[in-house]
Amino acid sequence: MAMVTVFRASISRSLPTSFPNLLSSSSNRNSIPKKHRLLCHAASSQTKLNRSEVSFCIGTHLIPHPKKVERGGEDAFFVSDYNGGVIAVADGVSGWAEQNVDPSLFPRELMVNASCLVGDEEVNYDPQILIRKAHAATSAVGSATVIVAMLETNGTLKIANVGDCGLRAIRGDRIIFSTSPQEHYFDCPYQLSSEMVGQTYLDAVVSRVEVMEGDTIVMGSDGLFDNVFDHEIVSTVAGHSDVAAAAKALANLASIHSTNSEFESPYSLEARSKGFDVPFWKKVLGMKLTGGKLDDVTVIVGQVVRSQHISLLAEDQAVEAHTEQENKLES
Repeated sequence: MAMVTVFRASISRSLPTSFPNLLSSSSNRNSIPKKHRLLCHAASSQTKLNRSEVSFCIGTHLIPHPKKVERGGEDAFFVSDYNGGVIAVADGVSGWAEQNVDPSLFPRELMVNASCLVGDEEVNYDPQILIRKAHAATSAVGSATVIVAMLETNGTLKIANVGDCGLRAIRGDRIIFSTSPQEHYFDCPYQLSSEMVGQTYLDAVVSRVEVMEGDTIVMGSDGLFDNVFDHEIVSTVAGHSDVAAAAKALANLASIHSTNSEFESPYSLEARSKGFDVPFWKKVLGMKLTGGKLDDVTVIVGQVVRSQHISLLAEDQAVEAHTEQENKLES
């Protein structure tokens, strides 16, 4: 049985203007098989995955939005050791809160469903098909951006991405591959939804990257990439030989930048490029729009390794627990 780690932890983003004010979920959702017991653990962890060829050694860290700490935020992710390793992040869209819908429910269920379907024969280790089947099985109301990456033991990394979660592949001191965000307009990303007007797996950008032992994969929600530049990601990863420490350092850096009103973040630079800026009288005084974007931050760092054993390291003791979602799946 593959080991699966599911964690749930936002973004002040909006729904596409075409989204209706509907609070009922779609009725054509498929059931999912009972495959895995979930392993819930601390927000910062390291998992070494068992494969005879290349696989992932993975570190994770999640920092919720300061105002959403009690609810764990609205990001969710999972890590699986199936084949060479599977990593995924889903970021709930905060605009649903205006309709009295908890934005965290959809991404959490989406990730639980995806984790249970990783080994499904129809998925055939295809991240785009995994997104399709997980989306079809999700009944919660809401929407989320999502990215899934699957590593083949021969070194092929397959990626499917809907929205503005992202991934960087690093070799040495340079980025050899980077995903690009999909947006309807500024701050309104493509998103899978419980409603018919949202995007589907067909809208995913599908990519294949050939990686090798020693390469590092950095995946995260937009809370990372809106607040940390690519060169900072590369230098931070280079400064940590431990993937768990690297994930934590990147999440902390994003969190620090998000609260710095003077920092010229990737988010503020993009905002200015799209015509958003301070009032004219402030421009006359030489002022401009700056600052990071306060958000949930989810970071997954995966190093491509050759491993012979499984180990789980965490800041706090890991515990096996049947979640409410798992009990629902097993009923």
